[in-house]
Amino acid sequence: MAPPLLTHRGRAVSAEEVAGIRALIAAHPAASRRELSQRVCAAWGWVQPNGHPRDLVCRALLLALHRGGHLVLPPVRRRPPNPLAHRRPPAPVAIDATPITGPLAALGPLAFHQVRRTAAEPLVNGLLAAHHYLGYTQPVGEQLKFLVTAGGRPVACFTWSSAPRHLGPRDRFLGWSAAARQRNLRFLAYNSRFLILPWVRVPHLASHLLGRMVARLPGEWARVYGHPVYFAETFVDPARSRGTCYRAANWVWLGRTTGRGKAAPTKRPTRSVKEVLGYPLVRRCRERLAQGDG
Repeated sequence: MAPPLLTHRGRAVSAEEVAGIRALIAAHPAASRRELSQRVCAAWGWVQPNGHPRDLVCRALLLALHRGGHLVLPPVRRRPPNPLAHRRPPAPVAIDATPITGPLAALGPLAFHQVRRTAAEPLVNGLLAAHHYLGYTQPVGEQLKFLVTAGGRPVACFTWSSAPRHLGPRDRFLGWSAAARQRNLRFLAYNSRFLILPWVRVPHLASHLLGRMVARLPGEWARVYGHPVYFAETFVDPARSRGTCYRAANWVWLGRTTGRGKAAPTKRPTRSVKEVLGYPLVRRCRERLAQGDG
């Protein structure tokens, strides 16, 4: 079997497939690059787990083939604005900041609301921007956001997103190969923000919320994205916290980051070293992720 001409995001492209793309371009000379990528996705049956075409990944693949001289794409017709580059910061929110204190049992029923793409999403964004020490940053990739309320009042927020592609402590803990990581990374969720509002002072609330959050996360992810998640991970800055609530909720210490980031040009640390903690969301988590039997 001839080696692929190019591999992009785990998709190997053969010479025969490139010839098919060239034929598709010739058959649709007026098509834009976006239209061509949609036609390629349809021809290949290349879809995400939720059934939507892998349009953006396909466009990047076509561009890589174009730059490699394997085919010629039509000229760029327009450059749409980058919404992330011009994103406005979250608007300030005004909510009742009356202190909430006392034992956990007296707090009453706690409700978890998945607010991604709902009218309540700006409230979570605004609360994180105002009260989380890292502020608010738009998550990347697949993402979910949760607002936790007690008696109708917000008490906490969570944001989850796609996991970093390379993370040494996590990869060593899972024991998966590079091929398995590439294939199964979508089954990991990264807890990018966890906030208990500063006027909420209830002992053991944080670990209680974490326990309930991870119990419902796989189902919510499957409902929104069409596939579950098997493992959760997060970073803790040891200069600010020991991650006590995560440890109390049975998260596992996996190790420390190198402090270099994914684009560091040298092996010298360019940012603070973080602790990495993880939580298996299903039984036989490592076997599923290493073998790809999920």
